[in-house]
Amino acid sequence: MSIILALLAALFASFTAILAKIGIEDVDSNLATAVRTVVVVIMAFLMVVITGQTENIMTVSSKSLIFLILSGLTTGLSWICFFKAIQIGDVSKVVPVDKASVVLTILLSFIILREPATASIVAGGVIISIGTFVLIGKDKKKSKGKKVFNTNSYIFLAVLSAVFAAATNILAKIGIEDVDSNVATFIRTVVIIIFAWGIVIFQGTLKELKKISRKSYIFLILSGAATGFSWLCYFAALALGKVSVVNPIDKFSVVLTMILSFIILKEKPTKSTVAGAILITFGTALLII
Repeated sequence: MSIILALLAALFASFTAILAKIGIEDVDSNLATAVRTVVVVIMAFLMVVITGQTENIMTVSSKSLIFLILSGLTTGLSWICFFKAIQIGDVSKVVPVDKASVVLTILLSFIILREPATASIVAGGVIISIGTFVLIGKDKKKSKGKKVFNTNSYIFLAVLSAVFAAATNILAKIGIEDVDSNVATFIRTVVIIIFAWGIVIFQGTLKELKKISRKSYIFLILSGAATGFSWLCYFAALALGKVSVVNPIDKFSVVLTMILSFIILKEKPTKSTVAGAILITFGTALLII
């Protein structure tokens, strides 16, 4: 069941970046993140109500609450870096780098959670790492002048996103141990929405809400809904399975996202993106076996 839920999470996650890329074109990336989070928190609360877990929100232990709050903060930081990266760079290049968090998550799961390091998990992690570096390295070689700065900027943001995402997975696993997954998702999302809108207010971009077009609102809302479904499936899978297995399966969304970016966004596939996608797919398959 954890594998099925993780695959569903990957499917919904693959639509998140594509929809967000379309909706974020003429919108400040942090403001777009805040708008999307409103949709996610509404969805998370509805799931808590539907599953009859509302009373359990107030009974979460202090330890779980602390780790869920920390998980929410690292998710917020990851989102800010990620959506700024896809705003200035190609989705087909940013997403694979961001999803390198799977390797960091596997390492942290061995060190912190003491999960067993099997041969297939280690091999899968190594191959995914190689696939990611293929994507980064090739892109840097082709960049010149001002484009080098732009490329390095969004790649750096994607790497930061991956680091924060890895921390999110470990913190969430610890915090979700004795908590219903829907309740945990809601608590984390509340933290994220406070964090996201706090940044918008601090930046002074709140007034730009009126300037967002109807098209951008629609795609940001759809992107938020896709994220909500992805999270609900992912954290349910995380509660049932091992982080070192669930997280890599969920991150298979990188390949689905790249395919969609070629079809919908008309981004041009290169030898490096194709080779990287194949390596990441193979590495993910090893982790599922």
